[in-house]
Amino acid sequence: MADHPSGTGAAAASDIPSLDRLLNAEALRPALDAHGRTQVVAALRRDLDALRRRALDGGLARSELDAAAVAARTSAALDQAAQPRLRAVYNLTGTVLHTNLGRALLPDEAVASVLRALTSPANLEFDLDTGGRGDRDDLIDDLLCELTGAEAATVVNNNAAAVLLMLNALADRREVVVSRGELVEIGGAFRIPDIMKRAGAKLVEIGTTNRTHAADYETAIGPRTAMLMKVHCSNYAVTGFTKSVGIADVAALAHARGLPATVDLGSGTLVDLTQFGLPKEDTVRETIAAGADLVTFSGDKLLGGPQAGLLVGRADLIRKIKKNPLKRALRVGKLTLAALEPVLSLYRAPEFLAERLTTLRLLTRPLRDIQPQAERLRGALAHAAGPGYAVEAVPMFSQIGSGALPVDQLPSYGLAVRYAGSGRPGRHLDKLETLLRRLPVPVIGRIADDALWLDLRCLEARDEAAFAGQLAEPLA
Repeated sequence: MADHPSGTGAAAASDIPSLDRLLNAEALRPALDAHGRTQVVAALRRDLDALRRRALDGGLARSELDAAAVAARTSAALDQAAQPRLRAVYNLTGTVLHTNLGRALLPDEAVASVLRALTSPANLEFDLDTGGRGDRDDLIDDLLCELTGAEAATVVNNNAAAVLLMLNALADRREVVVSRGELVEIGGAFRIPDIMKRAGAKLVEIGTTNRTHAADYETAIGPRTAMLMKVHCSNYAVTGFTKSVGIADVAALAHARGLPATVDLGSGTLVDLTQFGLPKEDTVRETIAAGADLVTFSGDKLLGGPQAGLLVGRADLIRKIKKNPLKRALRVGKLTLAALEPVLSLYRAPEFLAERLTTLRLLTRPLRDIQPQAERLRGALAHAAGPGYAVEAVPMFSQIGSGALPVDQLPSYGLAVRYAGSGRPGRHLDKLETLLRRLPVPVIGRIADDALWLDLRCLEARDEAAFAGQLAEPLA
């Protein structure tokens, strides 16, 4: 039996081969071996339905009914459907901790630990010393206490969860005093007033947007007050005629009334960043030492680890938080803990952090490495983009991202692509940006000021050859 109909010209619906005939065709064997009969049958039925509609409209060519042509379409559709939705990309946006691109990249030690946890049973909740049931927090709380100076610690799935859990455990149906200037909204419309409401706490705003005084906290304290809370203004800065109250003073006021002082530190860092030439950011240890009874912060931002929400502070408050039913709902799994422990362990040797912690290595990458890289890659991108575009290696500024140090910039270098033709450049830059996103490993940049900007801070030397290889052929 032939694998394709004879003749040329338009095909009728009656010329379309049957499903069984196609399944027995040799041309379909690779697709069956790769994807299995169930998926191939479903894909063939979709293709045959489309062929029948086109035949009825008089627009079906006989060549499209050849078994090889059907197999090619079927394999292409199945290969496309099999592509993972979560894919690696090149982050050339200039934002190191890009929320939409996964924030912190894990160091090699964390990757190896996660792989072990994926492929082997682990003592997630098993005490190897006693042989009895253990607490998964035991895997990291000693490390967290050592690095922060806190009495106790626990971990949940992100910092928003940490804040929610803290408020529900300690302030349900009671009041929480917060400066109006610290009622932040972060990405995804996460707002402090909303999270307080969901936690069952009543927000008491004090001060004004730009100025809050110690007396405002003191006046707001009443019989229903559960805590005084400070929130790190992680994604904006108020400048000019401003006044805020530091955690030491807030803690003193709280403790004088027998109340806890809590801090949502947002991104959170465990080391003084100025030693690496980065802007100053309060560390968790400094915040605890200043009198904070509880501090919440993220694991996947400045810390450089997996997505997690960390709570550290007084042992009695942590115990109460861990007894809250929400703790189980918000707890992390073994993969998060497998990644978090080795990341925290790196902080025991801060002199090696800039080399071993991926986030810090990217943040401190020197211009002497980035500028020559931009000059090396300029020609490859110009070739791929084509004569309609002009590509320059130019200085630019990166940012830390994810709400960390929002007004601080990092000198960087990269490639600026401008439309070389006449007329408005927007449509042409959008086209090029789309083509870059459709590469096997998508390239993500940003369009601003009539140019497509590709900041190379996050393109490490080990990835340069593969990146350039994608540009070997013209994009259009």
